Amino acid sequence: MSDLNRGIMKFKGADSPKAIAFSAVLVLGSIALLVWWALQSAYIGS
Repeated sequence: MSDLNRGIMKFKGADSPKAIAFSAVLVLGSIALLVWWALQSAYIGS
């Protein structure tokens, strides 16, 4: 068992490259969306 299979993601294949890539895209996409929304709210809305 690798170290990546011990935390929150306790399912078989949690440390596969496909699952890691999907998680990274999800997290980075969410951050980008929040930054975009914050900029829109701060500069366009006022």
